[in-house]
Amino acid sequence: MINEITALTSSSTTDGILNASSVTRYSSSTPDLGGAAEAAAPSFSEAVAQVSQEAIDKIKHGEAAAIAGVDGQASAQQVVEAVLAAESTLQTAIAIRDKVVSAYQEISRMSI
Repeated sequence: MINEITALTSSSTTDGILNASSVTRYSSSTPDLGGAAEAAAPSFSEAVAQVSQEAIDKIKHGEAAAIAGVDGQASAQQVVEAVLAAESTLQTAIAIRDKVVSAYQEISRMSI
């Protein structure tokens, strides 16, 4: 039985849309004795919404870091790291969008 679901947080890992803060860890402190209900997992639409919001936040953070760099409030290294993370996130989102469109087109070509 899953007793708790906790989100991992790490500010140093920024690898695209799914960074360490979007990964969940499942831990079990007591064994499942059968018949016990497991914790409900988020629906697909909720998961997509969460990942999309994280992508938007990362891109906004990159933009804010660029503006802070222009104002002299952030170092060049911080600006570059934030912009590269935002760029990686955007490239991942575009790749996912392309796959979804391709899958939709393939489904629409199927005969009924």
